[in-house]
Amino acid sequence: MHSDLPTPAPDALAHSDQLAAYLREDILAQGGAVPFSRFMELALYAPGWGYYSAGASKFGAAGDFVTSPELGPLFAATTANVVAPVLQQLGPQARMLELGGGSGAFAEVMLKRLLELDALPERYAILEPSADLRERQRERLEKALIPPVFALVEWLDRPFDGEWDGLVFANEVIDALPTPRFLINEGEVYEETVELDGEGRFVRGAQPADALTSAAVRHIERYLERPFAQDYRSEVLPQLPYWIQAVAGGLKRGAMLFVDYGYSRAEFYQDDRTDGTLRAFYRHRVHNDVYLWPGLQDITASVDFTALAEAGTSAGFDLAGYCSQTNFLLGNGITQLLEQAEERSDEVGRMRLRGQLKQLTLPTEMGERFQVMAFSRDVDMSMSFLLGDMTWRL
Repeated sequence: MHSDLPTPAPDALAHSDQLAAYLREDILAQGGAVPFSRFMELALYAPGWGYYSAGASKFGAAGDFVTSPELGPLFAATTANVVAPVLQQLGPQARMLELGGGSGAFAEVMLKRLLELDALPERYAILEPSADLRERQRERLEKALIPPVFALVEWLDRPFDGEWDGLVFANEVIDALPTPRFLINEGEVYEETVELDGEGRFVRGAQPADALTSAAVRHIERYLERPFAQDYRSEVLPQLPYWIQAVAGGLKRGAMLFVDYGYSRAEFYQDDRTDGTLRAFYRHRVHNDVYLWPGLQDITASVDFTALAEAGTSAGFDLAGYCSQTNFLLGNGITQLLEQAEERSDEVGRMRLRGQLKQLTLPTEMGERFQVMAFSRDVDMSMSFLLGDMTWRL
């Protein structure tokens, strides 16, 4: 079944077995079943064991997937062209909050580019739950940034306290939020659970959905103007509005910028997508067995960008724009940045930069699969979404 996946090393398998045992204990302690969202939460974030909490490499060639910032400097530098005018409109007290800093590659290029554009924030905070990734980010940024710029960087356990002005940025964060799964049985909404079979293996189960999940599914049906069919399964994030309000915190003036893979609601819940968008990433391979090797693989679901738009506007922000990553990058100067970088590079470097541009913008690569959505409050971001705005599709 998994012959196309590389076999983990013995110590990695031992680590996974420990987390699997912990998951089984949790399931038994909860009466033999837990919501899938609970399983996903522990598989990704259990202290010391979870995929994002343990020390294994996640990003780049040695990891399980490649994010846009890890490809090279073009993504973050282009995004800085959007961030800089927001920070300049807000003034010297403006801050920036990055959710989940990855390897630190994005922050490094962002801060260098903001320095060039004379738009450095008063503080650059990274909200990073993984202690291991925090240390890697700190080492990278201290080595890469001049001391006055590195001094702006801090790491947080939660969003800023009190009121603040600035910008929230999140790349591939919402797809990793532990998501409930629902299914339809005889017209009723059920929540997918994880249970154990007779041999202790993780298997799907179901229980009647709670009021919050059921209401979220019925809201989607009303939006689509049709009920879901019998046995239809998918993901829904009823907690998304609360999460948005939490990460925005006391953001008084400023913007929020999200980049992720996903669809508008009508595309997300197509009739023929009967088992949702859930999948796992292991060593740059995508597969559907999300129970395999807990702690060693990423588990992720696509984003319903209509739900994100609803959550952001209900939190009191204006929807500033929504477009593909291709149009976002092309519309905000990636080709000019490429030309400048090529002038400073040798032929090998130029080939690498062109390959980076292709991966970021081609429809068959990241360009159309990834979407960008921004929200604003008392700042103007209209120039950032002049090319290919898709808000009409929401």
